[in-house]
Amino acid sequence: MRACVCRLAAVAAFFVVVNAAAAQDKIRIGLMYTLSGPASALGQQSKNGFELALKDLGGKMGGKDVELVAVDDELKPDVAIQKVRGLLERDNVDFVVGPIFSNILVAIHKPVIDAGKILISTNAGTSNFAGAACNASFFVTSYQNDQIFEAIGEAANKLGYKRVYALVPNYPAGKDALAGFKRTFKGQIVEESLAPLNTTDFGPEVSKISAAKPDALFTFMPGGLGINLLNTYIQAGLKGKVPIVSAFTADEATLPVLKDNAVDVYGVLTWAPNMDNAANKKFVSEYVAAYKAVPASYAMQAYDAAMLINSAVTAVKGNLSDRNALRAALKKAAFTSVRGPFKFNVNGFPIEDFYLTKVAKRADGMYETQIVEKIYSNHADGYAKDCKTQ
Repeated sequence: MRACVCRLAAVAAFFVVVNAAAAQDKIRIGLMYTLSGPASALGQQSKNGFELALKDLGGKMGGKDVELVAVDDELKPDVAIQKVRGLLERDNVDFVVGPIFSNILVAIHKPVIDAGKILISTNAGTSNFAGAACNASFFVTSYQNDQIFEAIGEAANKLGYKRVYALVPNYPAGKDALAGFKRTFKGQIVEESLAPLNTTDFGPEVSKISAAKPDALFTFMPGGLGINLLNTYIQAGLKGKVPIVSAFTADEATLPVLKDNAVDVYGVLTWAPNMDNAANKKFVSEYVAAYKAVPASYAMQAYDAAMLINSAVTAVKGNLSDRNALRAALKKAAFTSVRGPFKFNVNGFPIEDFYLTKVAKRADGMYETQIVEKIYSNHADGYAKDCKTQ
């Protein structure tokens, strides 16, 4: 009887080992994006971009099958915490990828890191995780929030604007936006206005802008916020009188709705669909063919995140159990970014180029942002000096 019990125990142990090995044959990735509400277009672009990259990789990373689990954070931090716990505890994901908004990143950062997983933000890049609170398991494929707005401040200088009205949403990324812009803009900010993140009526703000008579409006209003602001702006007759220099107020996620209303609106970003390199041409043409839309930066950054993960999984030969080796492989960023030059700083945020862009209509009738000129080369965020991960 004892011999039989021992044999049964040995068989059970064998199947545990086999099942564990089988489980490791899959790379599990949780995608957390805003997939409902006014900002859903941004999350859908990101999801599309990641899935397109996975398709280009034949559904595998480092030779292993990939299982994606996508969840909607609903742009609610409490919901995001609940959903990310599901990804970590129920789905046992190896990586969490996302989110769009910085308040969601703040909510999910600690649960993911505490669980010993890798968090890769494809859009949100708050300053609080770039300096002393940086973490070796956290990477960003977009930028540190301030960087975009530092570049916008410099772009405003180049465009000759002396008096600017500033309008941003009242949440972490909005405050980072204002701080970054003020860091480099050399002129006068006639008013700093923080609007609630759920604003639907920009009439009062537009009236104040009209009364202030600034040289330009600096704004950061992503997704539905940008659509509402620009439509109100145009109805008030301000678009031709007070030019706009912005980030994400008019981009490929909102241009299908804004159309001609957004033409000639300036922006700043690390990339544009008309960027002239082979990897980008392939990405944009495949995205347009697959989704009948021009990709936004959200899609590009998620596409790059998938390629980044693939490069790391390949480097460690699919062995994700050695977290130090996996983190080191991610840090090398040994993939070809569609935006061109890309590398990670010590804090896991990119060092990259930034460009002034302008909205234009394409030959096929769709709309896109196009590069006007380079603002910064190999630009690093100012918080990295306080990061001690290395």
